[in-house]
Amino acid sequence: MGDRKYFGTDGIRGRANTHPMTAEVALRVGLAAGKLFRTDDDRRHLVVIGKDTRLSGYTIEPALVAGFASVGMDVRTFGPVPTPGVAMLTRSMRADLGVMISASHNNYADNGIKLFGPDGYKLSDEIELRIEAMMDDGLDKGLAPSDRLGRVKRIDDAQARYIEIAKQAFPKRLSLQGLRIAVDCANGAGYKVAPTTLFELGAEVCAVGVSPDGLNINAECGSTHPATLAEAVKRYRADIGIALDGDADRLIICDEKGQVVDGDQIMALVGLDWARRGRLSGGGVVATVMSNLGLERRLKAEGLTLERTKVGDRYVMERMREGGFNIGGEQSGHIILHDHATTGDGLMAALQVLAVLVESGRPMSELARQFDPVPQKLENVRYAAGAPLDSDGVKAAIAEAEGALNGQGRLLVRPSGTEKLIRVMAEGDDEALVRRVVSDVSAAVRAAG
Repeated sequence: MGDRKYFGTDGIRGRANTHPMTAEVALRVGLAAGKLFRTDDDRRHLVVIGKDTRLSGYTIEPALVAGFASVGMDVRTFGPVPTPGVAMLTRSMRADLGVMISASHNNYADNGIKLFGPDGYKLSDEIELRIEAMMDDGLDKGLAPSDRLGRVKRIDDAQARYIEIAKQAFPKRLSLQGLRIAVDCANGAGYKVAPTTLFELGAEVCAVGVSPDGLNINAECGSTHPATLAEAVKRYRADIGIALDGDADRLIICDEKGQVVDGDQIMALVGLDWARRGRLSGGGVVATVMSNLGLERRLKAEGLTLERTKVGDRYVMERMREGGFNIGGEQSGHIILHDHATTGDGLMAALQVLAVLVESGRPMSELARQFDPVPQKLENVRYAAGAPLDSDGVKAAIAEAEGALNGQGRLLVRPSGTEKLIRVMAEGDDEALVRRVVSDVSAAVRAAG
């Protein structure tokens, strides 16, 4: 696989209105992806486009539309809708391509472009590289004749369509009646669909983060700032709290006491429940190298496996499809339920947790601790330029840390695919040792970057 110029681990992402997240690059994406997914037959080709609530979406969306229409593809725009909604509606509307404009959990100043194939799955590395190669072609190459330009239309009920699909993931025999749920929608793409779905299933909904203004997405709210949800749970005396991120493809849960429940515990809760019901396929769960060793040990104790992949929910999805697994995800709260969706879906994952909560009749605080996590520490080290991991000092620090852990834990050092960060993570049964090795390696990265 060649070097990537535009695409990272989850589409193209960067600071809005600066390269590579400019209207010009978005135009090039539309032209290139449109040409790649256009076939020679005589039918009309279709692309669907959703977005979150960032102000910069107003510059990225029309540029994408212009690119796709210029190569002869019809366009349907959804307005604000969760990323999994775009994946679902790409399939539902028989589109050739789906596009989500979002920088997920990043703040409003960033934006991004994620692409889905006609099957609703994120594009492979190979196809992204083919799009990259075509993006630097001349802007006037391969354009449609004047009478074959694409037509553009807004789909006004996209949110309602997603709500109906999401509700299908909740067991028909159950209801949320009698539950008080606090939900934090991060002022993002889920600000309407999540509260409406929960309300229609019978819950009393106490919603925060539902007043987007283009600049407040993920601002001290949502899954990356769970303190806001914890406070809302206590304020409203809720039975459970649900926090989504900016594009609603991940979630964090709070129990009734305001204690945070991460993605690893959620995967254990839902995975073990499905295993008991005979619903779990593949003989285990798929997660990334970041998931806690405690999750692996708990699944093993139940005769199940934990399959690990590179960081990124699409790599989780690829392994799930290869091995026939139907539950996978990330510690950060990307949960993929392959029976219902082709990508991470915060709302659908929340509905599975709620199903276990309702059926068990137990408080969330009792369900939240599915395993004892081993001490784990993650430090994000920001750097200005260059490649700190190529430094001899960093390499030596990593080797020393791995020697100190000596099989009693794990060290993971990797660059972020979306920001100029080096992520340093260690875990093991000795908490003091874990903290020390993370501190030492992080110091070496800072010195190099």
